[in-house]
Amino acid sequence: MLVDYLERGVLAGAIAGIAYGAYMAFVANPLIGYMETLAEGGEHAHEADEHAHAAGEHAHAVSEATTAAVSIGSGVLWGILLGGVFALGFYFLEPALPGRGNVKVYVLAGAGFLTVSVAPWLVLPPTVPGAEQAYDPTLRIAIYVGLIAVGAVVASASIYGYIRGSARSLPFGVVTAAVPIVVLVAGTAIAAPTIVESGAIPADLVAAFRGLTVLSQAALWILVAGCFGWLRPRSNGRSPTEQREELLSSP
Repeated sequence: MLVDYLERGVLAGAIAGIAYGAYMAFVANPLIGYMETLAEGGEHAHEADEHAHAAGEHAHAVSEATTAAVSIGSGVLWGILLGGVFALGFYFLEPALPGRGNVKVYVLAGAGFLTVSVAPWLVLPPTVPGAEQAYDPTLRIAIYVGLIAVGAVVASASIYGYIRGSARSLPFGVVTAAVPIVVLVAGTAIAAPTIVESGAIPADLVAAFRGLTVLSQAALWILVAGCFGWLRPRSNGRSPTEQREELLSSP
């Protein structure tokens, strides 16, 4: 059973990783390149880049193609890793997740996105070229790992709150599930220090970049979950949980 889950997770991750790699190659990389130009000196750096481009268009095209290929390959590898971890998590946590069928898959995806991305980014938002960091890398990594742990606790509390609250009514369950998330967002907004400065890059561009980063990661989690659910065997009409319980109860 575990092998089946891992196979599904890796395949789902590979499919999602192709889409994520394409986003990195054709959207994120050009945007980062433009922001690097701004961070390096604006118009002067732009003119220098145009001069270099005119001097070697072929080399520039080869470099762009190589960067795109690396981005797509990295996206696929990241998707496969995420899909494998997602499959392991779903294998062990499926009985505790609310909902039926593929709803459980999306609940886990939402919890994973909250844990790995949302919680850390509330304090350490995605950095942009030229950004100034207030703390050294070791401390930032420690903060990031600590916030992942906080995100896991919040996600667990949200799921538990929904399960308990929905026993009374569905709206009450939704409200109960939202309380830990609201507390996390409000608490970090009030207490968290500003540890990233965007430098010379316009604030609107920084906000757009961070928004795209958040949306791309959310889309990756949704794609992994959707492909994982779509690849679920349907031949016998029983859920994986029912199949696993039958295997565990058989002599």
